[in-house]
Amino acid sequence: MILVTGGTGLVGAHLILHLLNENQPIRAIYRNEKKFDTVKRIFGYYTDSAEDLFSKIEWVKADLNDIPLLIEAFKGITKVYHCAAFVSFEPDKFELLRKTNIEGTANIVNLCLSERVKKLCYVSSIAAIGTPTIETDIITEDNDWNPEFDNSVYAITKYGAELEVWRGTQEGLDAIIVNPGIIIGPGIWNYGSGSLITMVDKGMRYYTTGSTGYVDVLDVVSIMTQLMESDIKNERFILVAENLSFKDFIYKTALHLDVHPPNKEAGPFLLSIAWRLDWLKHILTGKRRVMSKQNAKSAISKTIYSNQKIQSALGYQFKDVDSSILHTTTYFKSDFN
Repeated sequence: MILVTGGTGLVGAHLILHLLNENQPIRAIYRNEKKFDTVKRIFGYYTDSAEDLFSKIEWVKADLNDIPLLIEAFKGITKVYHCAAFVSFEPDKFELLRKTNIEGTANIVNLCLSERVKKLCYVSSIAAIGTPTIETDIITEDNDWNPEFDNSVYAITKYGAELEVWRGTQEGLDAIIVNPGIIIGPGIWNYGSGSLITMVDKGMRYYTTGSTGYVDVLDVVSIMTQLMESDIKNERFILVAENLSFKDFIYKTALHLDVHPPNKEAGPFLLSIAWRLDWLKHILTGKRRVMSKQNAKSAISKTIYSNQKIQSALGYQFKDVDSSILHTTTYFKSDFN
């Protein structure tokens, strides 16, 4: 049996659907029953049998740090896809990020070892890839992590989680790590690329000229399963279809949503004011941070990621980003119009 953590998330839900279509027995960990509707909605984008497929999943309510419940969830498991994570760039959320992403992953690794799981796939992020000393350099899996760099709290904990996976491989666990870029896919509109699509639909005044890597959720799922079925082990792979500027992504999204794109650039000076005002508002009101110093810096940083390693390993051809945006915005409009 296959265990999926984070089964109600964007990657987790698409992964489970993919595995169910291959008639694989699935056990999935969740935290909140309210998110089951999201999973069924995502299933419904691709099949008329969403309810029937959903009923085949063996759901287990558990927290990544609840060891007794996790032990029960691991009984009879042969492969694990660890998709669960806490995503936040708010500095004051560091302890929760560390508890979920690092300690939670350590628990998953330990149980994989104790239960003699055949293989683990960990969904990390390009945030955990080392940053080059020269901005124009192409980033690969071989870039060294620089602890002196001004890394976001999210990046720090995803890198820490990867260290736990590597520790597991030293103790005999077969594992792979995937490092997706910004994942494009339908169904979750309040965080990740879905929240950006929501913002574009509502109307944005400013764009930024930084760049990063993007990838379709279906590509992520397909590569994960191919790697798990292969003899490849103890390797990490950057999953990026294309590198685009934030401006290009926003403009492509606005085009497919039939809304006006932003027409003003937010440069370094404006962003430096914005994150400081956001910090001050947080101090005075206690409201959640919207922009951190690291977010502001990444918004104007031009990062370029290589997908050569995964292309060489699997001969994989990615979907182009414009098609991914069109596919995702089509379901966005059907959900809200």
